[in-house]
Amino acid sequence: MKIFKVIFLLSSFIVFGQENLAIDRLYPTQELVIKQHDDWGAGNYKKVIEEFKSNPLNYDDIVFLGNSITAGGKDWSKRLNYPNIRNRGIGGDVTNGVLARTDEITYFKPKAVFLLIGINDLWNNNDTYSSSEYIANNIKKIAQIINVQTPKTKIYIQTVLPTDKEKHKNNILKINEIIKANEKENPYQIIDLYSIFVNENGLIKSGLSTDGIHLNEKGYDTWVEFIKPIVYSLNL
Repeated sequence: MKIFKVIFLLSSFIVFGQENLAIDRLYPTQELVIKQHDDWGAGNYKKVIEEFKSNPLNYDDIVFLGNSITAGGKDWSKRLNYPNIRNRGIGGDVTNGVLARTDEITYFKPKAVFLLIGINDLWNNNDTYSSSEYIANNIKKIAQIINVQTPKTKIYIQTVLPTDKEKHKNNILKINEIIKANEKENPYQIIDLYSIFVNENGLIKSGLSTDGIHLNEKGYDTWVEFIKPIVYSLNL
């Protein structure tokens, strides 16, 4: 009897170890370098990836995916009063950073993904990677990869929010124009957040941001009220 117990425990340990190894492989390694990241973003990316590894997604979650603007929303289930919404925002992240971490998303086959990404690509001002076309194409690529790997997942691309920086205004507009113009031929639905955050000058409305890019509580409330009908429609 003792021999059978030992064999069972060993088998369980091996299976559990294999499962952990399989989960670990879903995440970027600590050696990965994303050229678009600035120094702070690169360090934060590695730190938060380790946090994600210790608390992986569950099957059929709703995933909010993006950078610090998404991360700053913290508990999206609480904000939206809706179960099983997981925050996969990383402060400082860029489109190539999201592309490098889609394996976790697709492995767990979420019910829906809400993506907001692109502003740090512009903010970090790397000429090779910061053109509106490059950023918009990466956003489309993220949606395409998720769709191929988990075709039942609904994909919502949220338009890049305006900032208080005049120099980014036209590029943000161009990114949003590209992803909206390509909506019909791609596996995503646009949520035009930009339209409710922008003022008459093409900049972020006053009172919605802490620093001209990150949102305050009023900004998050504005976001939540805009997307709540879409989130609640997922059960219909």
